[in-house]
Amino acid sequence: MEKSVIKEFLKHIQLFNELNESQIEVICNKVNVGNYSINSLLFSENNIRKNLFLIYEGEVELFKRTPYGGEKRLSIFSKYDFLGEGALMDDSPHSTSARATINSVIITLTRDRFKELMKEQNETALAILSSIGRVISRRMSAANTRVINVAAQYQSGRTRNEHDLLGDREVPHEYYYGVQTLRALENFNISGVTLNFYPVIIEALAMVKKAAALTNNELGLLSKPITDAIVQACDEIINGKYHSHFVVDMIQGGAGTSTNMNANEVIANRALEILGYEKGAYKYCHPNNHVNLSQSTNDAYPTSVKIALINSNKKLTQVLQELVQSFRNKATEFSQIIKMGRTQLQDAVPMTLGQEFEAYAVMLNEEVQRLEQNVKLFLEVNMGATAIGTGINSHPDYSEKVISHLSKVTGLKTVLAGNLVEATQDTGAFIMYSSAVKRLAVKLSKICNDLRLLSSGPRTGINEINLPPMQPGSSIMPGKVNPVIPEVVNQIAFKVIGNDLVVTIAAEGGQLELNVFEPVIVQSLFESIEMLKNGMMTLKEKCIDGITANEDRCRELVEKSIGIVTALNPALGYESCTKLAKEALETNRGVYELVLEKKLLSKTELDDLLKPENMIKPR
Repeated sequence: MEKSVIKEFLKHIQLFNELNESQIEVICNKVNVGNYSINSLLFSENNIRKNLFLIYEGEVELFKRTPYGGEKRLSIFSKYDFLGEGALMDDSPHSTSARATINSVIITLTRDRFKELMKEQNETALAILSSIGRVISRRMSAANTRVINVAAQYQSGRTRNEHDLLGDREVPHEYYYGVQTLRALENFNISGVTLNFYPVIIEALAMVKKAAALTNNELGLLSKPITDAIVQACDEIINGKYHSHFVVDMIQGGAGTSTNMNANEVIANRALEILGYEKGAYKYCHPNNHVNLSQSTNDAYPTSVKIALINSNKKLTQVLQELVQSFRNKATEFSQIIKMGRTQLQDAVPMTLGQEFEAYAVMLNEEVQRLEQNVKLFLEVNMGATAIGTGINSHPDYSEKVISHLSKVTGLKTVLAGNLVEATQDTGAFIMYSSAVKRLAVKLSKICNDLRLLSSGPRTGINEINLPPMQPGSSIMPGKVNPVIPEVVNQIAFKVIGNDLVVTIAAEGGQLELNVFEPVIVQSLFESIEMLKNGMMTLKEKCIDGITANEDRCRELVEKSIGIVTALNPALGYESCTKLAKEALETNRGVYELVLEKKLLSKTELDDLLKPENMIKPR
């Protein structure tokens, strides 16, 4: 590469902004140019920092490996961005990895060459270190102290100027969001839970924006080049790219405007790149004028949320069905183990342990039907309602056509609400679905209560089943193991029940033509779904699948129980059974033992009456 080309390139690197022509010339003599093929690593985590990387051409992704062998993408860098500047300061290991996503040309400055620069031109080196300090400071200020969004600290250091109603602001260059999202970041540091916690919401937002762009193009309102760029940007987001740029807090004022604008800005800036422009060149593709054309937050946001909930429900019910199957497997495994059934925590009548677990399976399987029934309410959307349902600023044919495009994009049978004014303010569907989610949580909690009781002891409790031991149970009592998995599911249920109350109150709190509290409704529902999914998977894998039965203990409790007299009623009569029960109580002996002692039944007859197969149906 020609030295003059390198020199011109270095002038665009923010680290070198304070350098004059002669200083840039010196840097030119210190750098190397390298070609990186697709998927080749620039550096990998836990290896020593050696180089400052300057991207001349191509694209580099920063990622981190997860404990289970997966990868989490943190950011995407492109031309004029730089990485690894910390190598010029020390040789500490990289905390992340970076690789080329396409064939790329990278200019590098090694730590050794920079040390030479410090000896030869100390002033130049200090100016670069000063710039690095400012970059690191900016990155750290953006990083949430709770490390909720780990990608926040990986800014390139470059900025672009954007303006809105309130004035001008500098936005980090590599971020696809814009000034309105930046203000939302500053205004709503509330829960620390941002949009990118829920990829399904981001994907649904992109689906809605894609359908809107296709409709606007069909109506002659949006040119084909801009439409194609918006559609490509939306497809990329639907396929998982740029999610780290959806950064607004789930709980926000403004009825979801910040979420809608976050989507509009990311899509617009990516579309600008596709069109060959720099981010922020909104003259060519504007977040409001083009991406948000024929829409308002008040129809685009709830429609996106409804699509996201439908798609989330698919995963929720899938996990629920897997849990149901685990209970069914245990029901089969325990089908021949007789035990005492209990009502009001008192001995009732004999049953099988398999019947107990089959009841749990049926109890939860009902919730698959309830969830699938209630989630269908979200197929009705208000696209084209714009601000309050009157359809102001939209084409007369927009609503009908956008629903058709939305159905194709989402694969769902979406329908237009009959009255858009009503649909824009009514949150009844959220209440109904939340009630089904709560009902599932209540049942799960009840089952977990039972599991804790049935496994209690082990010496002084019921101890009919053993839960898999997951961790030591006490910091002071050696040998103690607690039912931690059912306990955590109980706590999830408490939270879900509380979230349902939040949904109810927020739905009631709507006023006039819009419910501004939809963000907390959305946050509550997605938090509940996510916790239930994780909780049920944990319950299945770390508890139910590993439960074993204490068959001898179950049998012992049956034989010592007074409750078996009910099963003996047909053979001995009510009066005899009453006397047996009274004597068993007074003498602290078992009914089984007394029946044999009094020769009321032979052991063969008694055991036949108490056979598991005779306990599971009328006789």
